[in-house]
Amino acid sequence: MNTLELKPGAIVIYLAEKYMVQRVIDLKVVLLRHLEKSAVYIRAEINHLEVLKSESRDYFEAVENISDERWEAAQKRYNIIEPIINTSTNRSSLVKHIAATHSIHPATLYRWLNQFEQIGTISALAPKRKHGGKGISRLSLGQDIILNSFLEEMYLTRKRFSIKKAYLEIAAACKSQSLEVPHINTFRKRLSSISEEEVTKKRYGKKLASEKFSPIGGSVPGADYPLSIIQIDHTKVDLELVDETSRKPMGRPWITVALDVYSRMIVGIYLSYDPPGTIGVGMCLYNAILSKEIYLNKLEVEGEWPYWGIMKRIHVDNAKEFHGKTLAKACNEYNIKLEWRPVKQPNFGGHIERLMGTCMNNVHDLPGTTFSNPAEKSNYDSVTNAIFSIKEFEKWLVYYIVNIYHKTLHKGISTTPLAKFKEGILGTDVKPGVGLPPKVFNERKLKLDFLPTSERTIQRYGIKIDHITYYSDILRNRIHATEATGTRTRIKKKFIVKRDPRDISLIYFYDPNLHEYFEIPYRNIAHPAITIWEYREAVKRLEAEGRKHIDEDAIFFAYEALREIELSSKSKTTRAKRIKKESKAVLSIERSSNRAAQSSEIADTDEKPLSSIFDDKEIKPFDDI
Repeated sequence: MNTLELKPGAIVIYLAEKYMVQRVIDLKVVLLRHLEKSAVYIRAEINHLEVLKSESRDYFEAVENISDERWEAAQKRYNIIEPIINTSTNRSSLVKHIAATHSIHPATLYRWLNQFEQIGTISALAPKRKHGGKGISRLSLGQDIILNSFLEEMYLTRKRFSIKKAYLEIAAACKSQSLEVPHINTFRKRLSSISEEEVTKKRYGKKLASEKFSPIGGSVPGADYPLSIIQIDHTKVDLELVDETSRKPMGRPWITVALDVYSRMIVGIYLSYDPPGTIGVGMCLYNAILSKEIYLNKLEVEGEWPYWGIMKRIHVDNAKEFHGKTLAKACNEYNIKLEWRPVKQPNFGGHIERLMGTCMNNVHDLPGTTFSNPAEKSNYDSVTNAIFSIKEFEKWLVYYIVNIYHKTLHKGISTTPLAKFKEGILGTDVKPGVGLPPKVFNERKLKLDFLPTSERTIQRYGIKIDHITYYSDILRNRIHATEATGTRTRIKKKFIVKRDPRDISLIYFYDPNLHEYFEIPYRNIAHPAITIWEYREAVKRLEAEGRKHIDEDAIFFAYEALREIELSSKSKTTRAKRIKKESKAVLSIERSSNRAAQSSEIADTDEKPLSSIFDDKEIKPFDDI
């Protein structure tokens, strides 16, 4: 079980005891009833609830390890059982009806339901691998080629042939090649996998498709409640940053932002010195889906950011980082529809782009800003005036999001983003809310699903990535493993590995037999934990020194040298500031002494101080009247 349903009737664990959710009070608190002591009711914070653990071990198959055919089968199974998942009453009669409709035995549907409800992700429904025998697809290669070609050349054209006409041509082509004619339902199923928008575009033209499916007047169809549609985009921040220790210039960071279209709330961010890529998108979505309490505490930011949960759809532009297989399968795993912005249709991304402009306008008030154009910058030295490290800027940005942006009136929705979000979740007097979204509890799986994948062979020394070696005894039985090709040719087997750029002291190795990720540390555990950006800085230093051979020891030696320089620089800066402060104190004392001496000299002259003029005469109120 990877998620917790926060709706009436859900069973949860609170203080190690079982309770049933009775009512959602607000975004932070629910009313619970004790399962055994039915008279006991209690208000509980959502953050203190735990998911009811399954007795069986969580099945954790890497999404990259599942073939496209198995993904397609898992998606079809989910589409069949989805009406049953969302229904709590008359479930048995619904199961019988759906089983009869799809010619599936009810026991099979119950098995699929159990698999999905135990794990909570689409991959739980993927068929187990079959070695030999009949595969998932019943079509031969020849049948498949004919089906696809007639689909493209007859049905998806401006000639607009009917399904029956296209199928008759498919049947004739199969017979001419002595192939078995596939059933017409097979053709219909293949057609149903293509979006309605794509079919309209191919059969009636782009103009009609645009009129039918494009948003009108800047609105986004379907963004009717929180988490219905999320827009993601990134930009380079108009701010120069410094290193956290040495305070040396580090350049401008990139920010990836996820925005909830319905409420205009910012749901996730990711800051990095790397240009936009799959890591930034994945980490932004990871941040968006999870609860924000731990994140806020880590940054020491006071405020509420009550946004979590798996979104229904994600709108992105057509950049290459949004077209990767890892992102596509990770979204599919959590039943998230990934949709690309149509070319020359800027209104699809208008909300997120306006948000980026709003954020950058506020950044222009910070020391170190580069402004948005040279005219504004003029002679301002952004690098010299830079004061924020990336962590400090992240803290400033999150505080701005939580305590200013979310609580400021938004003209587009006529209220604040936070108020609009609460309205969508909890409802109003005239419109019911959609309720709290399920909370994802398997954070480790979520992060690993969205991290980009690489493949490596396992050598005697372990696994090497970017000159750094990783090893654990879990790898011992995999050393020099080869693929089973059925021939004498031996091909070394590659295994899935993942790495978090914020800490490359370990990698995540996926064991395809145990269906589990294992953490593999540095082979030399004496090396310190570093980020990928610190690693690159060390390599850059070695290359500047003219080193032709770069190895692991040289990298960490260069890293330590950089840290020593930074610490020394910081120490000198601190000492300089202390000396300057002490000098100011000494100068202040000297000036005070000089003023005292000058006062003494004035007292010795014929000109008496003003106070002495009145020493000889008693002054009474209104004495001169």
